[in-house]
Amino acid sequence: MSELTASSGVGAPAYRDRKRYLWLFSVLSPALALAGPALYVLVSPEIFWLWMGPGFFYLIVPLLDYLLGEDLSNPPEAAVPALEADPYYRRITYALVPLLWLNFIVSAAFVGTHDLPWYGVLAVILSAGGTLGYGLNLGHELGHKKPQLERWLAKITLALGFYGHFFIEHNRGHHRDVATPADPASSHMGESIYRFVFREMPGGFFRAWDLESERLQRAGKSLWSLDNEILQPALISVVLYGTLISLFGLQLLPFLLITAFWGAFQLTSANYIEHYGLLRQKLPNGRYEQCQPHHSWNSNHLFSNWATLHLQRHSDHHAHPTRRYQSLRDFPDLPTLPNGYFGMFLVAYIPPLWFRVMNPRVIAACDGDVRRIHFEAAKRNQLMRQYGLSEESPQASAA
Repeated sequence: MSELTASSGVGAPAYRDRKRYLWLFSVLSPALALAGPALYVLVSPEIFWLWMGPGFFYLIVPLLDYLLGEDLSNPPEAAVPALEADPYYRRITYALVPLLWLNFIVSAAFVGTHDLPWYGVLAVILSAGGTLGYGLNLGHELGHKKPQLERWLAKITLALGFYGHFFIEHNRGHHRDVATPADPASSHMGESIYRFVFREMPGGFFRAWDLESERLQRAGKSLWSLDNEILQPALISVVLYGTLISLFGLQLLPFLLITAFWGAFQLTSANYIEHYGLLRQKLPNGRYEQCQPHHSWNSNHLFSNWATLHLQRHSDHHAHPTRRYQSLRDFPDLPTLPNGYFGMFLVAYIPPLWFRVMNPRVIAACDGDVRRIHFEAAKRNQLMRQYGLSEESPQASAA
């Protein structure tokens, strides 16, 4: 199917995805990490080439999001089956897998064969770690799908950053517990990203092992068998990292470990901003209400959505996890971020600025109802006083 021609209704014109070829930015953007080392080798050995990737993602992309604005359009539901069946969109995700592997291996080889100053190595770490962040995003998209090919491609991609447990933790843990106190990957109002990381990373790792252990036990299989879906990508990681160290020496190990951490921190950064301060309500039966679009922060900013497979339409994703990226929707009155993810990452890295920007937005998104705000427990009373919130009234008074 070279072009989508599904009708959006009787007598309606055929639907055409105007973003069809813009999704190629999801392939081109991570490829930028290869540009720096290539220009360093082919043009001139100048360190500034290596900073092109980080500069693009953390300076240019937020500016593009600001200038290009937002896309509020949705595909008509009648066109969604054909849109999701179109192999073009899957081919984009498939093409990303070898590209990300090539990107990471070339970055490691470049550092292993060049005598770079620390700030040159740092630039490559940020670029290569960003590539691993893309891998986690791709693993996120593919890991939700039912075909075994896509699920295995997710594991292969997650193995790049030694983060294969995400395949279990996200699908069976985070989606179940999101926006509740049981979820280590949902951040609290008043919690800084630097506090969050010490809760989210180990919490997700141990929850993944608990979930997989329970599954294997029910199936009557050993935790240490190859049926363990955490061990499967972990073995790929061991072979990959072991091969790189054998080729370029043990001195490459710090680069690999720090790069893997930075890649994981990109996921942490996304988790931090995606559900900040939002809380699902516990029902009389002790269960939590079903996850709805308003339990996630949404962003419709154009360029960063093109570059991340619509990751930022996170509200629809959590409400409908198996829906493919090209058909994710916007909804009215969603909690909305003021910029795309890359811009919001920068804000999150400066906690006072983050709190100044986001805390009032949390209150507005929850209509001042403290029952719907996921407070950092130790700061609850302080934040309620600061923003004029009351246990008795669902409305925030003027701060």
